[in-house]
Amino acid sequence: MNDGGAKAETLLRIAEIEGRGRSLVAAQPLRAGQVILRESPLLLYSAFPFLSSPSSPYCDHCFRQLSQSARKCQSCSLVSFCSYRSCSASHTPWLCESLRWIHQSYSAAFSDQPPERQVQARFLLASYDLAANSPSDFQLLLSLQGNGDPADSAAVNFLHSLLSAVCPPIPVSFSPEITAALLAKDKVNGFGLMEPFSVSNEKRSVRAYGIYPNTSFFNHDCLPNACRFDYVDSDSDGNTDIVIRMIHDLPEGREVCLSYFPVNMNYSSRQKRLLEDYGFKCVCDRCKVESSWSEGEEEEDENEAMEEMEDEGKQEEMEDLEGGEEEEEEEESSFPHAYFFARYMCEKENCFGTLAPLPPKTHDASRVLECNVCGSLKEDEVGVKQ
Repeated sequence: MNDGGAKAETLLRIAEIEGRGRSLVAAQPLRAGQVILRESPLLLYSAFPFLSSPSSPYCDHCFRQLSQSARKCQSCSLVSFCSYRSCSASHTPWLCESLRWIHQSYSAAFSDQPPERQVQARFLLASYDLAANSPSDFQLLLSLQGNGDPADSAAVNFLHSLLSAVCPPIPVSFSPEITAALLAKDKVNGFGLMEPFSVSNEKRSVRAYGIYPNTSFFNHDCLPNACRFDYVDSDSDGNTDIVIRMIHDLPEGREVCLSYFPVNMNYSSRQKRLLEDYGFKCVCDRCKVESSWSEGEEEEDENEAMEEMEDEGKQEEMEDLEGGEEEEEEEESSFPHAYFFARYMCEKENCFGTLAPLPPKTHDASRVLECNVCGSLKEDEVGVKQ
């Protein structure tokens, strides 16, 4: 386990919570802005189909944007690397030859398949490459949550048949059952590293997917108390690390939760996404309230909620979120997410990011909030007033 994982052991502990299963709870009081986990990926792979044109504009290892000094692999010509020396070294001979074999012999086989099938093939190749070079990490991958879905049998059959013919052959034990298990692990544990933010781009695409074993322990909540940051385009080492930071204070024993997608999504969209991608129905406090709204009223009610909170400035709800205490009045609120939207949602156009305080440097919490999508900074006006 990396240093970030070792630190997490002192700040977080695993607990079984009724109705939510395995959960991560605070092992001690956690502070707003506190980094509770920093983790390097167990496995990382491109989100671009390898037969697509144009090819991926990102380095196939660190996933920074490629410059004019980028170098294509001279053997398979299907991946490119930036000028960092360690990046091209990650492209093993087996992985290179496998990609080249598929490109030369099986390009036509993908013509009747959705583009995501090529991305799944990338993941499986990266997984078996991991198994050959680090068996213990491969076993860790297989130990993560997620079971094979019978509905994905067509994908399993196609990909297993394809990889069975790869030359050179798969270097480890290989079966349809393992292929199905791996695809299931990826579906429920993969984190997307997004393309750079742009005001003109309302829907950013994923540039890469990563498996972060410790981070995968966090459960979802539609009003999270922590959020993830990544700094893929930075020049620092570990640019593909994932960083989990607290949004507000949380007392010991309370569950730490992330949102698996932007918190501005409406109720029906959230439920559909969670059911299709993760296999569960959310019954968090926010969803319990919004489940009684009709679809046509959702957006209108959310706007009214934000205006109501901004006008009235409900001090009791502020104190609840600041100290992590729940009051009966908050549970009865018609708009449990209004305060969160007013304080922790980024206002930049087409961003939809979540704001969290910068890591505290003193005993007092930072009064500067950072967006986990566009990276913009904002003074915490509520914190200043208090």
